[in-house]
Amino acid sequence: MVALVAAGIVIAWILVALLTPLIAPYDPLAQGASTLTNPAPGHLFGTDELGRDVFSRVIWGARVTIPYSIMVVVLSVSIGMVFGGVAGYFGRWVDGLIMRVVDFVFAFPSIILAMAIAAALGPSLRNAVIAIVVVSWPTYARVVRSLVISAMHSDFVTAARLLGPSSIRAMAVDVLPNVLGPMVVYATLGLGDAMLTLAGLSFLGLGSQPPTAEWGSMISEAEQYYDHWWLALFPGLAIVSVVFALNILGDRLRDLLDPRLETA
Repeated sequence: MVALVAAGIVIAWILVALLTPLIAPYDPLAQGASTLTNPAPGHLFGTDELGRDVFSRVIWGARVTIPYSIMVVVLSVSIGMVFGGVAGYFGRWVDGLIMRVVDFVFAFPSIILAMAIAAALGPSLRNAVIAIVVVSWPTYARVVRSLVISAMHSDFVTAARLLGPSSIRAMAVDVLPNVLGPMVVYATLGLGDAMLTLAGLSFLGLGSQPPTAEWGSMISEAEQYYDHWWLALFPGLAIVSVVFALNILGDRLRDLLDPRLETA
């Protein structure tokens, strides 16, 4: 039941992101209303310091935060599966070289490294995505490597390799199907982490830039007006609801797709 509610929340936010122009009552950049007004029927989430409707900005923020977070996970999983699969399948010096690169990235705290990369590239959503991908793909590469090595020692893969197929065919037909299930779980769980990191970089001024409506940057702007609680509360609740639902959904998918990872 809890997993169904979590799935409903995720689907609802995806629909909000897709139907934003139809749902948002105001332009997210319009400054026609009174400034810093409390939540009321005309402005459900109140207005900000420039007279912009907070509800509309939260809705439009879903169209920024969610797609960019999905982009981060897709790129990270794709890169991680390629390098992790190659390392696990070929082993030896190839495995050693790729894993040393992975260890180098893991030597730094991920958020600090992402901040350094984003700052070096310049503050923007695109550069924030690049920074998060750089620090995220090694996690997926290490997981894929372990899954590939485990699959390589199974009897059906050993028998298939004795038949002499090419390495690419063996990876695609015999090994990859055993990796996809667990990777779907990790990708679902990783989506929440990517969203938090992206919002964090935007909060620090290294991601989304004003006047773009993005949840992390909205909370950053609200920091100057701490006595007006609605400015930070509603974008914060949006982040919490999506991340919490994704974590619950990821746990449920883990139980369904990879029972070996189920916690006692």
